[in-house]
Amino acid sequence: MILLFGPTGAGKSMQGQMLAVRQGWKWLSTGEMLRKSDDPAVIATLKAGELVSDQLTYQVFEQAIQDVRDKQYKNVIVDGFPRTKKQAAWLDEYLERANDHIDVVIVLEVPEQEILQRLAKRGRMEDTPETIARRMTIYRQKMYPVLGIFAEAGVKIIHLDGTGTAGEVHDRIYEEVMRVWPH
Repeated sequence: MILLFGPTGAGKSMQGQMLAVRQGWKWLSTGEMLRKSDDPAVIATLKAGELVSDQLTYQVFEQAIQDVRDKQYKNVIVDGFPRTKKQAAWLDEYLERANDHIDVVIVLEVPEQEILQRLAKRGRMEDTPETIARRMTIYRQKMYPVLGIFAEAGVKIIHLDGTGTAGEVHDRIYEEVMRVWPH
């Protein structure tokens, strides 16, 4: 399992999809799964720039992982999960129960000004300037402690420059992932 981290607009989804296609792996984005929800509470939460409840996130994640196993993909790339220390602890317990593990965490580093420019082009319902600022604050407050949990557990964490063309960023990610996941 590979986890992709980075602030909103860092390119996690594009890069996760590119790597999945290249390797024949499965890309999972909790954000994408939640955005497709027809639950009004989920939609309202996303529009407000808040995080969806842990319990709902766990249900979405478990179902998606089960689907990956049923279809016998060799590896999974997870984009957007876990987002909090509590979710990281849940993931650790879940992976232990499932006899699975995290191979590597890739953190895409992108300057805030570039993120604002990227999101202005993306045009999702939740990409208002106020919501973007709120999500950046949440990211900084929540993600660094999550990364700390993984570091303490001995999970390999790689910080990569997320600027440049999609191809340039993909090449950086691919090179690092192949060092860790030679299967």
